[in-house]
Amino acid sequence: MSSGKLSEDEIVNKILAVIEKQYGFIPLVNQVLSERPDIFIPSVNFARAVLENDNQRLDNKTKYLCAVSAATASGGEYCLEVQTKHALSAGATREDIFEAILIGSFITMTKAQSYAFRKYKSIFDPKQ
Repeated sequence: MSSGKLSEDEIVNKILAVIEKQYGFIPLVNQVLSERPDIFIPSVNFARAVLENDNQRLDNKTKYLCAVSAATASGGEYCLEVQTKHALSAGATREDIFEAILIGSFITMTKAQSYAFRKYKSIFDPKQ
């Protein structure tokens, strides 16, 4: 007699089916991580807790706009596409997405400037 508990493989397959239904495909990261249920299942649960938890203070539109900005800043091309679709589904407009991309781009630019200008300053003004 079965205890009614799903095996890790059954849980992984259910998660992958939900992801495929939601996105229309299974992202590469999920495909690869799903080979390790001990890593994949907690990873998916964390993502859901961060982005899909209705008990958080930020509304879904804001959360997904943050994700768009972060994907822009980190250069996550595929994440950017997925998070943009989520943001649009959550009510974001084209203008909202554009602004989130500008914010992420600005952060990336200032991060690069911060590193480069520190090095510049140490080379050309080493006494300071």
